[in-house]
Amino acid sequence: MSIAPKKLAILVGGGPAPGINSVIGAATIRALLEGVDVIGIKDGFKWIMEGDISHVKPLNIQNVSRIHFRGGSYIGIARNNPTKDKKFLENTVTSLLRLNVDKLITIGGDDTAFSALKVDEMAAGRIKVVHVPKTIDNDLDLPHGIPTFGFQTARHIGVEVVKNLMVDAQTTSRWYFVVTMGRKAGHLALGIGKATGATLTLIPEEFPEKKLGLRHIVDILVGAIIKRLSYGRTDGVAILAEGLVEHLDAKELESLVNIERDAHDNIRIAEINFGEILKYKVQERLRDFNIKTTIVAKNIGYELRCADPIPYDMEYTRDLGYSAAQFILNGGSGAMVSIQNGHFVPLYFNDMLDPETNKTRVRMVDPKSESFYIARRYMLRLNKADFEDPHELAKYAATCGISLEEFQRQFYYLIENDMLYKYMREGSLKFETPENNRAYNPPINPGKEDPIDDEHGMY
Repeated sequence: MSIAPKKLAILVGGGPAPGINSVIGAATIRALLEGVDVIGIKDGFKWIMEGDISHVKPLNIQNVSRIHFRGGSYIGIARNNPTKDKKFLENTVTSLLRLNVDKLITIGGDDTAFSALKVDEMAAGRIKVVHVPKTIDNDLDLPHGIPTFGFQTARHIGVEVVKNLMVDAQTTSRWYFVVTMGRKAGHLALGIGKATGATLTLIPEEFPEKKLGLRHIVDILVGAIIKRLSYGRTDGVAILAEGLVEHLDAKELESLVNIERDAHDNIRIAEINFGEILKYKVQERLRDFNIKTTIVAKNIGYELRCADPIPYDMEYTRDLGYSAAQFILNGGSGAMVSIQNGHFVPLYFNDMLDPETNKTRVRMVDPKSESFYIARRYMLRLNKADFEDPHELAKYAATCGISLEEFQRQFYYLIENDMLYKYMREGSLKFETPENNRAYNPPINPGKEDPIDDEHGMY
């Protein structure tokens, strides 16, 4: 009796990201050219972890050769977690063996990477496993400067959205609070804010304390609005990473909304209307200063995840798919694939684990890096003399119904809650004090002239 040839299977977990289909197409074509049949496992681990092997799709050159132009996932996607129960892991491995699969390519973020690691351990050599890092959050610990696929396209589309909102804000004299995806890291929010020159960007990495008070965020936003008023600007756009929610005190958060969690025990941030909560709290705080401002809360993320990939991600993901297939066809297993300096780099699962959490390591934005400070200075214009024209400032103080001295006192009270100001008080950066009529100003190049044009540094 002849033995059926072994197959390569591909599955996608987590949330969508531009470029998934490029990985599927390139990996499929590479394997087929080597004479290996390929199947797509529909809906991630959802069915095979239950022992159901009926949800599969044969993949061939004809049906994948043009899918790299499109967003979404040709074989579906799901967040089901096979690591929650040993039985699920056993079912997953057994299902793959029943399908005559001895090679598995998983595509996903940190949760799917961890699931791939555990499947590799459970299979004990019977199935080779390789993971392709996918997330618009850019939070997997890849080599320096290498993004996760989908990030560049998501940032590109996000910039287009925010660019239009900035024009609307200026035209209608209102503020936008734009909440972007980014559960554990602020790369997407910072990337969009930095590219657009948004008024303000807040990311979780700015708040190293384990618990963050909602009042703290509210005060920063209120301070930014008051500061803009002092410049004669009644408009602005604040970019907020959704991961700020996970830094909030749990009791405070639960007092505002009912918390839902997904299969990986993550807070379902999309179910928390964070922007609306902040809008209400900020407007409430502004009333203490007799200031009335129109604020619109806007979430962006779902608009970005299934966009057609830009050429960068299209090329990058085809390289990743090719490399993943070649690695596993050559007998490799237990690794995540990455591309560095134009060359394939295997990142082995054991090296990707965080010893404290036993989860895949997360790459965060470094809030003390020079590039981060430049971004903050660019967006907030923190180096500009805040009260150059006392007559103009007095006019805005009068509009609020308070004295010039009280306006200044409230302004400085608010900015001193900013985390960046705290870093500088601790001596990591020099700054001019409010007593010298200057707001805090992290230097871009100490001792050199500021290269940023105040007139054009922010819209």
